[in-house]
Amino acid sequence: MLQYTYLLINFFTVIICFIFSFHPKIKFSRHFGAFFSASFIVAVIFIIWDAWFTKIGVWWFNDKYMLGIRFLKLPVEEILFFFCIPFACIFTYFCLDKFFKLDWQPLREKVFVIICIVIALIIGMYFNDKIYTSITFITTAFSLAVLHFALQVNWIGKASFIYLLLMPGFLMVNGILTGTGLESPIVNYNPEDFMGIRILTIPVEDTVYGYELILWNIFFFRKFMKKEPAENP
Repeated sequence: MLQYTYLLINFFTVIICFIFSFHPKIKFSRHFGAFFSASFIVAVIFIIWDAWFTKIGVWWFNDKYMLGIRFLKLPVEEILFFFCIPFACIFTYFCLDKFFKLDWQPLREKVFVIICIVIALIIGMYFNDKIYTSITFITTAFSLAVLHFALQVNWIGKASFIYLLLMPGFLMVNGILTGTGLESPIVNYNPEDFMGIRILTIPVEDTVYGYELILWNIFFFRKFMKKEPAENP
């Protein structure tokens, strides 16, 4: 039964969101095409990143919690992670954006983005000898800069607030993956490659890694949504 652990984590992450996607007041199911197009593009990049880090030993996986099926030396459950987690996050973003006004004022958003970029760059450069820390924080700073200044999106503040609301769920899922409640972690990290600061059992870098993952999923999801049929009033 243990070999189904990671698979079940993915399943329970999405099942409630998937069921409510068909609710007549939500109708997220109309946007499944936009979601899967967006998540596939982003997943390709993050899977390559994941495979590289696995190859050089930044992290590795405990086979007793998985089926044993691998692609690019990654467990199939890990690949599903890059679709299941974004699905739950994008569904939540879609619902909150649909029913509540969460937009930030432009100046407030700009200041927030600049502060995040500066902090991420400082941390990334200071811990330049920690590959997970350095790459995660620097690429997140780059992503924020590209999204805000080059692509001129106006939803980063809103997305960041929603990501914060999702943090309890994130901590639950990632907590199990990193060993909370288990005899041993499903995902193990080389202590030489990250700062060593953990939220419970979760390296703090995971929260930034997830933030960057979700930002790009939202960007492409919103882009592809424009091609979806307009909803009836």
